[in-house]
Amino acid sequence: VQLVESGGGLVQAGGALRLSCAASGRTFNYAMAWFRQAPGKERAFVAAISKSGSSTTYADSVKGRFTITRDNAKNTLYLQMNSLKPEDTAVYYCACSILYGDVPATYRYWGQGTQVTVSS
Repeated sequence: VQLVESGGGLVQAGGALRLSCAASGRTFNYAMAWFRQAPGKERAFVAAISKSGSSTTYADSVKGRFTITRDNAKNTLYLQMNSLKPEDTAVYYCACSILYGDVPATYRYWGQGTQVTVSS
């Protein structure tokens, strides 16, 4: 499985972005997630979605602002980010795993990341 993120960019605080993650292989057997890494910080969980898309979970810091969805027919994962804050600035990575959860070590496949910068 190869994952390619897109949709990052520069946005003002309060704005919105939609990230996409296109998979080269069939990902419907995998849970998928978004993580992010800010400069000088460890990679952090953002949101995860189950294989079918029926279950989702979010980090407390993004609940109510971000929405994770997937389209298994298109092998694509999405992250709609609204009400963005400067502290959301980071490189955002998509990943997939047999296990559904928020632990980076359980995710086997990773994309190369896309930069999101939120200006104040």
